Amino acid sequence: MRYPQGGGLTDVERDARERVRRQAVTCFETDRKNREIAAMLRVSERSVERWRRQWREGGHAGVASKGSPGRPRLSDAQMARLERELECGPLAHGWADQRWTLARVKTVIGRLFHVSYTVEGTWRLLRRYGWSWQQPTRRAIERDDDAVELWKREVWPRVRAPRRRTAVGWSSRTRPASR
Repeated sequence: MRYPQGGGLTDVERDARERVRRQAVTCFETDRKNREIAAMLRVSERSVERWRRQWREGGHAGVASKGSPGRPRLSDAQMARLERELECGPLAHGWADQRWTLARVKTVIGRLFHVSYTVEGTWRLLRRYGWSWQQPTRRAIERDDDAVELWKREVWPRVRAPRRRTAVGWSSRTRPASR
């Protein structure tokens, strides 16, 4: 199970786990031992220890479920506004070209709603609302294929970084065998 993504639990399963934690709290109040509680509830002792610590520090609220961490943080109204903004294009948001990248969409979400997404989270959000990855079908009219070929032949070999650096003064072919 992957807990940062909500453990893959449904709301019903999450409620069942919360009931187990509440049963543990009832046992804490009657001064039962962690080992006894763990055996009774069929959970690990470490879980019982963690719940007891949370209960001491925060009471009943300390062991309460925090809810699903994987729920989308944008409301439907916010998503509708985001879609309108994306349809305006990147130029309207200060970028010099007409390409929406995930990083740019992430930035727009942050500017508009003060909500932080990861690039992967941005992709999941867009995909959830029916957006898909696109690639231009045609090349730009302004493209000069001859200039591109000249650059590939003459400039790129000079600016390209070497693939592997060798020790100073030695290449892999002339290095003496180790003793």
